[in-house]
Amino acid sequence: MTTIDLAAPFRLDGRVAVVTGASSGLGARFARVLHAAGATVVASARRTERLEALADELGDRLVPVTCDVSVDADCERLIETAVALDGHLDVLVNNAGVGGPVPAEHEAIDDFRGVVDVNLNALFLLSQLAGRHMIERRSGTIVNLASVLGLVASTPIKQASYCATKGAVVNLTRELGAQWARKGVRVNALAPGWFRSEMTALMFEDQGANDFMTRNCPMGRAGAEHELDGALLFLASDASSYMTGQTLTIDGGWVAR
Repeated sequence: MTTIDLAAPFRLDGRVAVVTGASSGLGARFARVLHAAGATVVASARRTERLEALADELGDRLVPVTCDVSVDADCERLIETAVALDGHLDVLVNNAGVGGPVPAEHEAIDDFRGVVDVNLNALFLLSQLAGRHMIERRSGTIVNLASVLGLVASTPIKQASYCATKGAVVNLTRELGAQWARKGVRVNALAPGWFRSEMTALMFEDQGANDFMTRNCPMGRAGAEHELDGALLFLASDASSYMTGQTLTIDGGWVAR
């Protein structure tokens, strides 16, 4: 009788993964999850001290790299650093993002451009840089962080730039997934619903916003941090080997309404 090891496809032993926006919140959690699955994790963000604290916590398979993804040279250095570790880069998690509520009629165009630069332009550049290396090796996985707000409108919480960029991430994921499918590179996206993070802190602290969220979410609550672990690991590992160009929505039923 053949024994099936159901955990084996989810392991990342011997692989190198990059996680952007890893200094706090979901990004730091993602770094911990990939590390726990056996990967060497290159954790990047602007706040060096937080990355170093994460490295102290997790040990020698966590490599901190200070990086502002809106700076092209930083993105290039990040990917080069990851590849130089063991000669390969296997997983890229494009998690870094910005956004905040402001009515569209009052959002300064420079602010809008800034959100596009971080949430979309930087994500494309990092995917391109990592993708070139992965294509050469005919192996690699990219996980983009989209959002349910890339699938539906956010109003009454008004954030046009965030919705626009996350919607673009969803379709860019489709296109890159299709372009690179026969080159050994898979590209998928994770679309979280309402999870507590630095970006959503004000919403969680406001009773009216909390009431709106719980009233409109079919599960009646926000997501817990650990409830993205399985989805991330699925997309980052061989467990999703026949999946590309897709967006996996983890939202308590938000977009099913």
